[in-house]
Amino acid sequence: MKSVATFLVLILAAGGISTVSAQTAPDAASHAHHPAAADQPQIDVPAQAGAAVAVAERFSDALASGDLKTVEELLARDVLILESGGAERSRDEYLGHHAISDAKFLEGTHRQLLRRRARTAGDLVWIGSESELHAKKDGKPLVLLSAETMVLRQTPEGWRIAHIHWSSRTKR
Repeated sequence: MKSVATFLVLILAAGGISTVSAQTAPDAASHAHHPAAADQPQIDVPAQAGAAVAVAERFSDALASGDLKTVEELLARDVLILESGGAERSRDEYLGHHAISDAKFLEGTHRQLLRRRARTAGDLVWIGSESELHAKKDGKPLVLLSAETMVLRQTPEGWRIAHIHWSSRTKR
């Protein structure tokens, strides 16, 4: 896990990893809190990160459908999950606690991807995603703006999620 933390510090200090990729042109509001058009998410994912992004999507779909067996398969044993000021420091800890409530919350929730950026460095890929979550709370519609960072590590079994950081807030 130390290598993942070091990787994140280096990425943040360097302002990202340069890659050559097909990407959408940045919009003037990219740093503002204006969502992208509903049918046009802004995607900046180099080809070499594609397989890791597919694993991240598979994880999100599995969690939303309550498929905790797939969730377990895609998480590294030593995954670090940060959310709302708290931490779960292993796959077993997450599966024994918040995975069940996360799956229950996401059941029936529609996720609309707004932006995604991914970068690679050796056997690590980081993925930053911004989405809108359309849910119901107490029978009333609820729209959350969600930010997610994942770091995936290439293993003999394939890409596994080594770190997740989730944050969200109610859309105004």
